[in-house]
Amino acid sequence: MKYLHNSSRIEAFSDAVFAFAATLMVVNLNFVEGLNITKSNAADFLGFAVSFFVLVALWWVHYNFFRRTKYMDNGIITLNAFLLFVVLYYVFPLKHLVYSWMGEGVKTKEDLSNLFVLYGIGFLLIFLCFALMYYRAYKKTTATAQKINLLFYARHFSIFVLVAVISVLLSVLEIGMNYGFPGFSYALLGPLCFLHSKMFYKKIELK
Repeated sequence: MKYLHNSSRIEAFSDAVFAFAATLMVVNLNFVEGLNITKSNAADFLGFAVSFFVLVALWWVHYNFFRRTKYMDNGIITLNAFLLFVVLYYVFPLKHLVYSWMGEGVKTKEDLSNLFVLYGIGFLLIFLCFALMYYRAYKKTTATAQKINLLFYARHFSIFVLVAVISVLLSVLEIGMNYGFPGFSYALLGPLCFLHSKMFYKKIELK
């Protein structure tokens, strides 16, 4: 007898992993005795703050996936597990990237390039998982309105993957490293996602 998958168990496990990732960030904080605020202390706090709120944003994207569909199968479970694995690892290069903004840790252009590559690959893998999860749910859903919504988000998060690829290529080729081009390339997300939204729903209306 084939049993239906229980999405609530997957959500509960995922929430536990996100909570564990937040705990790891706190454990890795460098607490210094005394009340003196140094540049190193400020960098550590800012790195923690940025990493924490990025983690919350990723949790929100994950939460919205389970609001938009209740479909669950082994493919989505596998993608979700890989997503959680990457999230646990992702917060650490992000933290060190913040350190580099404050002149901490990164010593050479090569160090910064490697950090951007590491960050970009993590970003790419996370949103590739989201895109594939949405696409998988889209292929298995029969309700027309829900299928359209799921397809939109599958394509939407594919744009995130594309921008991450651009950033990684800029980092590997060390193009514009002195000006932070690999980082500024993520600003493409705004206009690209806006154009996709306009074109997608215009195409739907014409059908």
